[in-house]
Amino acid sequence: MRIGRIFLFLLPLTAVIFSSCRESRIKDHDEWSKYFTDNGIQKSCFILRDNNHESIHYYNKDRCLERFSPASTFKIFNSLVALETGIAPDEQMVIKWDSVVRSKPEWNKDMNMREAFKLSNVGYFQELARRIGPNLMQHYIDTAKYGNMRIGGAIDQFWLNDTLKISADEQLGFVKRLYFNELPFSERSQRIVRSMMLREDTAGYKLYYKTGWSDLPGRQLLWIVGFAEREVSVKEPKESMNKGNMRAYPYFFAENFEIPNGDTTKDWAKIRLDIVHNILRDYGAIN
Repeated sequence: MRIGRIFLFLLPLTAVIFSSCRESRIKDHDEWSKYFTDNGIQKSCFILRDNNHESIHYYNKDRCLERFSPASTFKIFNSLVALETGIAPDEQMVIKWDSVVRSKPEWNKDMNMREAFKLSNVGYFQELARRIGPNLMQHYIDTAKYGNMRIGGAIDQFWLNDTLKISADEQLGFVKRLYFNELPFSERSQRIVRSMMLREDTAGYKLYYKTGWSDLPGRQLLWIVGFAEREVSVKEPKESMNKGNMRAYPYFFAENFEIPNGDTTKDWAKIRLDIVHNILRDYGAIN
């Protein structure tokens, strides 16, 4: 298997997704740029792995390799650590509202992990990180080799303040490992977190993802990372013990883009998800 040296130099500590495929199975999709530029987005990238064909498809490769703050996509990792350590016995663990009134009214109440994950409740996961503590958090980040592996001195801010950074390529590798129970966490912890990521369950496909929105001085960055499962009909050999004729094939993806600071003229959260739908539909990962 040939490995592109440029990617090893850029990200020497990670088993990057680009390096996991033969060059013939890596394809640039410049036509995907229209989904971003039609919405006035200039800085963006998208990366998709078709696991059935072991192929990588991307738009803007250089940006796919650039690290940014994970923002709320880090809730995937935060949840895994909490479950693995027993800080959260399960996803039903309730954390009481701390009476701090936050920007989203739906956050201002007691809630469990599953609901907090769905609503992307920053306060809940900040408290979860404080309970985990810096030593345990750093241990698991190092073990999983998550991004640049830096948490700095603020245990409840590092995934929000640009201390911890990760690339779209690395995000893709992370959710792929999560899907196949290959992360340094128990099967149970990974299964629970995958279930919390499920957002669309249709007759033809399931879509699992977590969003993120980094609001830093001079830059607003939006993320969405996850995977789609498409039901595909297959023919089994007569001697096969598996008599079913439907299989779920995974497609892993990561997207990020930047928007002008303070721009409220568009529904950027909807645009973020619409772009994912359009690209996955174009590729055939969803119907």
